[in-house]
Amino acid sequence: MDLQSVARDGGAFQQPVTSGHIRRICRRVFGRDAVSAVELGWGRYNTTYRVAVAGLERPVVLRFAPEPARQFASERELMRNEYATVPYLSVIAPLMPRVIAADWSHELIGRDYLVQTFLDGVPAPERLPGYPRASWTSFYRRLGEITRTVHDVRGPAFGPVANAAYATWSQAVTASLSEISADLEGAGLDAADVRRAAALAADRHELLDEIIEPRLLTGDLWTVNTMLAPDAPEPTITGVFDLDRTWWGDPAADWTIRLASAKQDERVAFWEAYGPADRAAAALWRSLVYEIRHLGAVRLERHRHGDAAGVRTSYAEVAAVLAELT
Repeated sequence: MDLQSVARDGGAFQQPVTSGHIRRICRRVFGRDAVSAVELGWGRYNTTYRVAVAGLERPVVLRFAPEPARQFASERELMRNEYATVPYLSVIAPLMPRVIAADWSHELIGRDYLVQTFLDGVPAPERLPGYPRASWTSFYRRLGEITRTVHDVRGPAFGPVANAAYATWSQAVTASLSEISADLEGAGLDAADVRRAAALAADRHELLDEIIEPRLLTGDLWTVNTMLAPDAPEPTITGVFDLDRTWWGDPAADWTIRLASAKQDERVAFWEAYGPADRAAAALWRSLVYEIRHLGAVRLERHRHGDAAGVRTSYAEVAAVLAELT
C-alpha cells in the first residue's frame, strides 16, 4: 500500500505508524486491505490518517492515540474519553463523524485507535480566510449555536466524561489543576503558580460550588476542529471533530468560551447565538481560575512541542491572572 506520513524528527511527540499496522487494522475492521493512507496534519495530539480501503467507495479516518507512556496524567486516555462522549453528542450527530470501530486491546499496535467516517468539507483554518471578514460572523454565530446545544446536555457528576468522579465542581477543578501541576513538575518545569491557583480554588470552593449542575463541555471546539462547505457563499459549518477533551462542569470553563471571549471582532456574533456571558462577581472570579487551568495546559503543550519561549511566556501570563485572583 502507499503510505504518506508527515515528516517529523524522531523526538517529535506525534509518532507515525507503519503500513503494516494500518493494513492489519483494516483487515480486522473491514476484512479488506488498505490501498493507501495519508497522514493528516490536523491536530497536535493524536496521529491521524485518511485511509482508502479496497472495495469501499469512501475513505475512512484512522486515528491513533499516543503510546500510554507518552501521555500526561492530565491527558490520560483522551481517545477513550471521546468515545465515552459519543452518546451525549447525539444532539449534534449530523455534524459528527461516526465511529466504525474502537480498539483499546493493544493487540495490533501498542496504542488506542479509532476508525471513523470521513467528514466532507474543508478544514476551517484553510477555507475561512477565503471569505470576506464581514461574512465570518455567520461562522461564529453557528459556532455559538453548536456550543449552546452541547452545553445544554446535563451529566451525572463532575469531571472528564469517561471518569465523572466528583460530586462537586470545586473538587473537579482542584483535581484538574493538581494533575496539571504534577505533569509540569514531572516534565521538570516549575508549577508553583498553578499549585497556588489550586490552593485558592480549594480555599474559595464555595464560589466554584455555586455550579451545581454538570453540563457537557466540548473541551476543544474552535476553528481548528470544524469543517466548512467548500463552495458555500458564506462560511457554513458541515462538521466538527476531535472532541476528546470533553468533561462535565461549568460551561464558562470551556476552551470555546475562552476563545470566544478573547477578542472583540467578528466573534462577537458567537454570543448572539449562545447567549450573554455571566458577569456576576463570582462568575468573574471563577473565570480567572479557569484561565489559569487553560494556561497551565497550554504550558504543557508548549513544552511537549519544544516551544521554550512559549513556556517562559506562560509564567508572566499566569502571574497576571493570579494577581487578579488574589
